[in-house]
Amino acid sequence: MRQSKRWLLRVILSVISGLTVVFLSSCQNDLADSAAERPNIIYILADDLGYGDLGCYGQEAIGTPHLDRMAAEGLRFTQHYAGSTVCAPSRCSLMTGLHTGRALIRGNSRDPLRPEDVTAAEILQEAGYRTALIGKWGLGEAGSTGIPNRKGFDYFFGYLNQAHAHNYYPEFLWRNEEKVPLGNLVERPAGRPHHPGGVSTNKAVYSHDLFMAEAERFIRDSAEGPFFLYLALTIPHANNEAREKGMEVPELGVYAEKDWPEPQKGHAAMISRMDRCIGRLIQLLGELKLEGRTIVMFSSDNGPHREGGNDPDFNHSRGPLRGMKRDLYEGGIRVPLLVRWPGRIRAGGQTDHVSAFWDLLPTWAELAGASAPAGVDGISFLPILLGQESKQKQHAWLYWEFFEQGGKQAVRMGRWKGVRLEVDRRPDGPIELYDLETDLGERHNIADQHPEIVEQLGRIMEQAHTRSELYRFGYEKAKGL
Repeated sequence: MRQSKRWLLRVILSVISGLTVVFLSSCQNDLADSAAERPNIIYILADDLGYGDLGCYGQEAIGTPHLDRMAAEGLRFTQHYAGSTVCAPSRCSLMTGLHTGRALIRGNSRDPLRPEDVTAAEILQEAGYRTALIGKWGLGEAGSTGIPNRKGFDYFFGYLNQAHAHNYYPEFLWRNEEKVPLGNLVERPAGRPHHPGGVSTNKAVYSHDLFMAEAERFIRDSAEGPFFLYLALTIPHANNEAREKGMEVPELGVYAEKDWPEPQKGHAAMISRMDRCIGRLIQLLGELKLEGRTIVMFSSDNGPHREGGNDPDFNHSRGPLRGMKRDLYEGGIRVPLLVRWPGRIRAGGQTDHVSAFWDLLPTWAELAGASAPAGVDGISFLPILLGQESKQKQHAWLYWEFFEQGGKQAVRMGRWKGVRLEVDRRPDGPIELYDLETDLGERHNIADQHPEIVEQLGRIMEQAHTRSELYRFGYEKAKGL
């Protein structure tokens, strides 16, 4: 009887041991499969491109066939928001996963990211991705703690600050921490001899073309994967030092004979040039058999501008939205987002999921099998990408603050949008209220009809704004806060 029990115990233990080996082997295989499936990530960011500047978002006068095809082959977001309404804070939000009420960089200054500010690139680099930034940075000057190579990028080629990036024919660009002379001669603006921008008088090398060539080279060199490419283009930003001729482009192409103002020809030609280049980049992925292993995203850092002679109304760059760059109305912060990942993302899809730049860091981290830092404001929208809408978490609200033009705040909460102006002068001033479901163009302020909603949005503004040593509203300065 005892021998029978011992025999039965040995059998049970043997079965358990075998099942354990099978289970562990299965887990290891799952992890291996998961690692093998980690996609390459390409994030392409245009500069000052409006919500209505692409054909797939309603543009009729400017040709963008390649980006329109990207929308047809992937997913188009209709309610995606930039991190801010100008360059630097928008890019800070993108890289750190924080909205402008909490991010370090909240204005268009040259303050650098600190060592403790964790970026998406650092997370992906730690996860084993080869990382590159090509184009415009804006989050740290040469020698500072915020340069790209100290914030998670193995390779950097481009402009470090916004002013330098105004000029499409610069004297030099940066490769990692070294200046690369280009041979372009630049005329300095009067009274600003040390300004890094300027107007080129010897237009030989167009920076955008260099960026695209560098991007293709990086992709070829990184084909083994996984890699992360942040392609931060400067099109269609104006050269602000060139005044009325600031839409710099080597050729006007099909727009040369248009009966349009010259800045509008340049603006359209820049966008179409970018579109062709992105088409070639996607074609390269096909040639290298990387399409199924690579997720490509395209967006813009804020709304359209009225600089360099450009008129955002001429070709309806803002689409049906109100406002533009430097506004917290929809036209200043709602931007295109296209996502393409053949075999994983359903072609021809459209989503009204409400998302923002601070969602990209956790989304990329989840794609890489990594974890986002605790305390970020973003929510991964990977379930939306994979067609798993029922699993997607939603934001209770989105928040922005802006420190120019008297100070501004905005909140998006469901269908409601609240905007407060002149915060420096009137920190408790009136909040404009718009119902975006019935009034996308924010034409009708209905604050007096919904005082309870206005009060709720005011509480969110107070809650979301945190004290910053670098950027303070006027009332905080007056109180010594």
